[in-house]
Amino acid sequence: MRHIYTCIDIGSDSIKIVVCELYHGRYNLLATSTVKSKGIKKGLITDIVEAKNCIKKGFDQIESMLGFKIKKVIAIIPSYFAEFSMIKGEIEVKNPTITGEDIIKVLQVSMKNHVDSTKEMVTIIPIDFGLDNEVTKEPLDKVSSILKTRAILATAPRKNIYSVVNLLNSLNIDVIDISFGAIGDIYTFMDENVNNTISAVINIGAEKTEVSLYNKGIIVKHSIVNMGSKSVDNDIAYMYKVNSETARELKEKFSLAHRSSASLNEIKEAKNKDGEVIKINQYELSEIVSSRLDEILTLANQELNSLTSHKPTFIFITGGITNLTNFQQICREKLGKCAIIGSVNLIGLRNNKFSSAIGNIIYFVNKLKLKGKDYSMVTSDEMEILSTPRKNSNDSMLGKVFGYFFGE
Repeated sequence: MRHIYTCIDIGSDSIKIVVCELYHGRYNLLATSTVKSKGIKKGLITDIVEAKNCIKKGFDQIESMLGFKIKKVIAIIPSYFAEFSMIKGEIEVKNPTITGEDIIKVLQVSMKNHVDSTKEMVTIIPIDFGLDNEVTKEPLDKVSSILKTRAILATAPRKNIYSVVNLLNSLNIDVIDISFGAIGDIYTFMDENVNNTISAVINIGAEKTEVSLYNKGIIVKHSIVNMGSKSVDNDIAYMYKVNSETARELKEKFSLAHRSSASLNEIKEAKNKDGEVIKINQYELSEIVSSRLDEILTLANQELNSLTSHKPTFIFITGGITNLTNFQQICREKLGKCAIIGSVNLIGLRNNKFSSAIGNIIYFVNKLKLKGKDYSMVTSDEMEILSTPRKNSNDSMLGKVFGYFFGE
């Protein structure tokens, strides 16, 4: 069975869908789509019809690459009013060795009476498991008469969950799992160093910036700054009297995140709202961009300081805007040497705006491994289509990746 997984990240600026395959322990990209969002504000659905049309367009793009419809996904839900709390549970083990069902049962026992009527469980992240004679992170198939757990319970308001799930169900897409973007982000950048330290992620989205604190790779606290990359666009639009589309293009294609390397002699022409051609200096434009980024990072750092009195060993910064040139420089100035620009590192995919989706696929697979489950979101018939060369395959990501990895 080929192990293929899909995650959708419904953001305020864009809807991102990622399809990956786990092959010989490595995640390989099969397809992605990015569609401009409509009917979504700060991650919350405000217009069902517009949002549905955008999501459908994204899945249509994926279908054109893969040759079949995506029917099952992991969905990232809004993290407003998310809560993370420590829980504990214990059960007797009746089997000769610990099974996946035992692990599921002890996690269910641990969450009992911890979710109030206004919220729903999003996920349970195990910290460790206690056996008769040891504490372990991987209890499957071990011998013990009892099984204990310490875990982090993540919950969210019901409306955050059902608005997303119902919308996807209306498109005949089953939501197999739900998660927060902040849970996935750390898995994208995880290594042994992160696994043994206090770390943080600052994810700069379009309209909000998420600040998350992790202890040994497990999320423990989370906060939101209501400011993001669109604030930069708005500043540019205001200063030069251009529309939002032009402002965004100037930001992405001409500005630098730190003005120190910007050129006084580099000039770009653009039309303002009155139809006049204006000349924009790169240094002045970069001053506008870096000023707002300075404010966003300052506020994010203040939130981080309110979450913990301990200085994180690593602070990863992610989000699409981190792809700007010189972003590392402004991060080091505001956050210190522990600041690292997160790096999404899949063949064919290097953009940090996909970090939440990729990380949540990794997190989902880790949960399957913990419980000894073998699962794919693609049926055998669909896999047959995926494995069959198609006309115009050179136009798709699948055609390129398939030929490289599976052409033997």
